[in-house]
Amino acid sequence: MHSDLFLSSIADLPTKQVYGKVTGVLGMIAEIGGIENVLSIGDRISITARNDREVLADVIGFRGAQALVMPLASLDGVGLGCRVALVETNPVIYPDPSWLGRVIDGLGRPIDGKGPLVKGNQAYGIRSSPPPAHQRQRVGGKLDLGVRALNQFLTCCQGQRMGIFAGSGIGKSTLLSMIARYTSADVSVIGLIGERGREVQEFIHDDLGAEGLARSVLVVSTSDESPLLRRQAAHLTLAVAEYFRDRDQRVLCLMDSVTRFAMAQREIGLSAGEPPASKGYTPTVFAELPKLLERAGPGVGAGSITGLFTVLVEGDDHNEPISDAVRGILDGHIVLERSVAERGRYPAINVLRSISRTLPGCNSDAENLVLMRARQLLAAYEDMAEMIRLGAYRPGSDPRTDEAIKFYPALEAFLGQRKNEPAPLDAGYQQLAEVLEMGWPPIMPAAAEAQS
Repeated sequence: MHSDLFLSSIADLPTKQVYGKVTGVLGMIAEIGGIENVLSIGDRISITARNDREVLADVIGFRGAQALVMPLASLDGVGLGCRVALVETNPVIYPDPSWLGRVIDGLGRPIDGKGPLVKGNQAYGIRSSPPPAHQRQRVGGKLDLGVRALNQFLTCCQGQRMGIFAGSGIGKSTLLSMIARYTSADVSVIGLIGERGREVQEFIHDDLGAEGLARSVLVVSTSDESPLLRRQAAHLTLAVAEYFRDRDQRVLCLMDSVTRFAMAQREIGLSAGEPPASKGYTPTVFAELPKLLERAGPGVGAGSITGLFTVLVEGDDHNEPISDAVRGILDGHIVLERSVAERGRYPAINVLRSISRTLPGCNSDAENLVLMRARQLLAAYEDMAEMIRLGAYRPGSDPRTDEAIKFYPALEAFLGQRKNEPAPLDAGYQQLAEVLEMGWPPIMPAAAEAQS
């Protein structure tokens, strides 16, 4: 096994080394000359800066006879004439099962102080393509996410991809941590893309906890890092998830957030001279989004990647360009609403504005009956909510509204959940039926007609 790894490493070594030099520096971009004929988009180079400091950079474009590169760190110490060498043409990682419980950066290096990572036997491309569509399996059975509002109202299946849409400060990270801690998936791969540096330790210790971390791999790239590193961290998150999927495991891939991935790609595109399109986002942003998100989903074997991707909606506008693009790619959307959070119900999920595209097909008739009844009551209450709050509604005016008012407090309590409170999938339908006084299993309409 180790000999195979050794031989593959030798095979990856370049047969010759070519050098170029820096011919210009402007902003976050360096221009490279001398080796442009051997470079292509996505190649990684090394620049020898002042005091022999090595600066890694990726090729992001070409201008005339010069290659345009963006560094993964700072360009400090880089000047005209600095030597440039080609490092990698296809960056890869070597995942291993021992990576569970570890925290790594966008380059696949450990940042948790627990020592070096074990190098696996197989290389996984950081920017690999998803399996061919005609070879992928269909989505599997239900996946327990450990959150009542999701399990019952927005049921997620193995290999499904869902978006979590929310403004800032509404509880996206807390919801992700609850899912990672209580899910029935075999492995969780969590990408924190563009996160605030101070929140990383809080997420690991307070939100995720030792139990959640033990079966998770965290990929972290904070907001102060290079846009290239933030973009790569998102792709590396999917590469690690693909490794565990290929081991026939049920993988839950959580990413916070796709918006910051898009912002990183926007910075890269604008620096390379790409024209802005919608709200400053460049065309490559909308080309890169499906390349990233399509990597989640069922595999060609028994394994699957269930993806939950958060989208930070700017100004609570759920129709801004990134939200609109992501909604069209994914298999459902979960809307966290500020008005729900303001009235003290967490998770602040608006189940009426959210949808899972695997419903109602993944449910039994009894489960769908209970779910439909709950949705109808919530919708009836929301239709009259303003009048009820103002005291303008008179009890007895509408039997449907009276019924909705009766059950609304219990439904709100059912949808709320504390951070340290698990909620198993199977027990949720019975609890919801009891809240609605329907009994379990509920009497189906056809059976009720036969009895009468």
